[in-house]
Amino acid sequence: MLTLATLGFLLNFWAWSLIGPLGPTYREELALTPVELSVAVAVPVIVGSLGRIPIGALTDRYGARVMFPVVSLVTILPVLFVGLVASNFAMLVVGGFFLGVGGTAFAVGVPFVNAWFAPARRGTALGIFGMGTAGTAVAAFTTVAIAEQFGRPAPFILVAVLLALYAVVAWTVLRDAAGRAAPTGSLAARTWATVKIPATGQLALIYALGFGGFVAFSVYLPTYLTTDFGLTRGDASLRTAGFVVLAVVARPVGGWLSDRWHPVPVLTLCFTVAGAAAVLAALRLQLLPAGTVAFLVLAATLGAASGACFALVAKVAPADKVGSVTGIVGAAGGLGGFFPPLVMGAVYSATGHYTIGFILLAVSAFAVAAFTWGPVRRASRRGA
Repeated sequence: MLTLATLGFLLNFWAWSLIGPLGPTYREELALTPVELSVAVAVPVIVGSLGRIPIGALTDRYGARVMFPVVSLVTILPVLFVGLVASNFAMLVVGGFFLGVGGTAFAVGVPFVNAWFAPARRGTALGIFGMGTAGTAVAAFTTVAIAEQFGRPAPFILVAVLLALYAVVAWTVLRDAAGRAAPTGSLAARTWATVKIPATGQLALIYALGFGGFVAFSVYLPTYLTTDFGLTRGDASLRTAGFVVLAVVARPVGGWLSDRWHPVPVLTLCFTVAGAAAVLAALRLQLLPAGTVAFLVLAATLGAASGACFALVAKVAPADKVGSVTGIVGAAGGLGGFFPPLVMGAVYSATGHYTIGFILLAVSAFAVAAFTWGPVRRASRRGA
């Protein structure tokens, strides 16, 4: 069940991330400004983020056996629209809006995996499930190469076919854990009850920086590398894929460390080191070795923090609200990934470089580290 859930997450995330690697191509072919390009790559992120709130609540009600096939099938339509139809900025934004549905698969998988594992193993299990974010790496590794070899529609057609196959397999094989109790009450009432849980807001802030930072770099790094360092599209895509792979591998490590010790010290350390790496990136040193070291450290720490955050969800969220909490926390993570590309595009347009953007990231990381070690640590001790 964990393997099937991770595969579904990976495929939907692959679909969700298809626009980012082609950002430089869209910029040239559609004559997009830096801000327009930032909007195009950010729109799927915000929709996939906000969509996790209702999808998480629906997963609590109907289970992952229903929701994984539904999300996968619905995502096929915008994948084909972007790949085969979109030919201007407006159409790209519309397609990207609905492509965001693929990003909601995360809110389906977390409550599903959480229900299958004992509390002592949930951090590791959720970290393994979180490796489905490798879909972003697959997109970064393959999209440009496939498009150059077989034409721009080719990667979109491939992903659409794989999503259709997965929907059939998930409907046939996937099973929710025994004893799953569907919650009662309306979607709005259950969402409001979840919002009022103190831990929900705390976890949302943590994930907004941890996962949001990962998403922001995964979608905007190709543009940053081609613009600021003059790399080719293929080279930028491969380097971005390396960033994503390291973050993906670090995610179960963060979950495992949280199972062994506790999520709070793991999160505090991750954000402190990430802040230091952001300061290094802001110095605009050579890409080799300083710039590369900065981004690799950011990848490892943001990935581990994402895994540790959901280890903390498993500890503090009520069992019948894990999907709803996941939806809200996941939405915050996606929203955290929405704004940095816009900020980076605006900063570059205004100043001609990205220094201010990295300084803002460093300040945010240090602030969240302090918040985690302070209020979050006290609340987790009270079992909030």
